[in-house]
Amino acid sequence: MSKKQLMIETNEQLFLRVVDAGSLKAAAEQVHADPSAVSRKIAALEDRLGVKLLQRSTKRSTPTEAGARYYEGMRALISQQSALEAQVAGLVDTPIGILRVAAPVDFGAEFVAPVLSTLQEQAPSLKVELLLGSTFSDLVEQNIDVAIRIGRLPDSSLIARRLGAVPRVIVASKEYVQKQGLPETPDQTELHPFIIYRPEQNNSVVKLRRAGKQVSMQMSGSLTVNSVSAIRKLVCAGKGLHLGPTWVFKDGLTDGSLVQVLPEFELDTFPLHALYVPTSYVPAKVRAFIDLMIQSVRSNAAISE
Repeated sequence: MSKKQLMIETNEQLFLRVVDAGSLKAAAEQVHADPSAVSRKIAALEDRLGVKLLQRSTKRSTPTEAGARYYEGMRALISQQSALEAQVAGLVDTPIGILRVAAPVDFGAEFVAPVLSTLQEQAPSLKVELLLGSTFSDLVEQNIDVAIRIGRLPDSSLIARRLGAVPRVIVASKEYVQKQGLPETPDQTELHPFIIYRPEQNNSVVKLRRAGKQVSMQMSGSLTVNSVSAIRKLVCAGKGLHLGPTWVFKDGLTDGSLVQVLPEFELDTFPLHALYVPTSYVPAKVRAFIDLMIQSVRSNAAISE
């Protein structure tokens, strides 16, 4: 970016860039400018506002308390401005810019990544970033356009678009069942060790239904692993039972290497949502991605009802 191009970015936009990049130097590299030039623009913004926005050091530039609040508000304003300008320019239905999507690791790799690839084929000028993990909680602060979430949602100001539901199943390996026996009732199942995904799930109560009647079962185990792919390997190795998404174990259930436990009982499904920050104008890139996700989910029986 030339000096002339640097001038196109407002002081506010450069401030957002510095916070996202983590330092004045990193932000300056992104716009191909001298760090001192970026620093002067940030200083001019601070002088205008009459408040210090950044704590500067040789390696890091972190927002002050006032800076963090200004970042959140300005990020939302610029997002709305971009959406409005796209609408005015006649690009309301054209996905443009950068789309940042957060999703759980295994589900994101299996289902979200292909959707983003398809979206890029349809909109070649769109850049996408897929962030895999469960640590993305503040969409505004972390500059995330859409977050995919599985399970019941806490109350928040975010817009939640339901994509479908994720069926669940209790599974064990054929080898495990041959050695330890196949539990046929919830009471019998309680006697078997489960491989747990989250610590808070250990000793939790699972609700099941059969013939319209609800029963409960306690799920416990001494092995906790927060990776769906790792759990699948452990289950296949006969290390215990697991209650998890049906899609994870579909191949094993099909080829007979895995066995469904309590198949006559129904388990609650997990709702699947796309979350995004409420704005006056939802960007085309967000709408296009969510529409493609809905199509993908509905065409896959393993993750939709």
